[in-house]
Amino acid sequence: MQQENIYQATGKRNTAIARTILKPGSGQIIINNRSIDDYFKVEPAKTLLKQPLVLTNNLNSFDIRVKVEGGGFYGQAGAIRHGITKALILSDPDLRQALKKAGFVRRDARVKERKKYGQKGARARFQFSKR
Repeated sequence: MQQENIYQATGKRNTAIARTILKPGSGQIIINNRSIDDYFKVEPAKTLLKQPLVLTNNLNSFDIRVKVEGGGFYGQAGAIRHGITKALILSDPDLRQALKKAGFVRRDARVKERKKYGQKGARARFQFSKR
């Protein structure tokens, strides 16, 4: 959805879903009404979600507002990265080639496999006793 230079996209990773809004600005990133440094305490999560901005030289070009829920630290960071990537492609379709080559366009669909009934875990079984 696009309305007067506002680009909106949804990113997903594991069970995390991020609604991302990009608008031209100074590079401020707000996640769930908190600054990026306040929301993510670990540095690798911050660098993970900034990767598409660094790759396309847009780190200080857009103000980003994100509403993210579900998942853990890295799942949320991956969902935000996916949302930022999709929003950047909406803002400039020429960026798609570079973002796709870096592997940011495709959703990382790896999700924990569910535990099955009558079993110990997703694939683990109770020990079989012949006697």
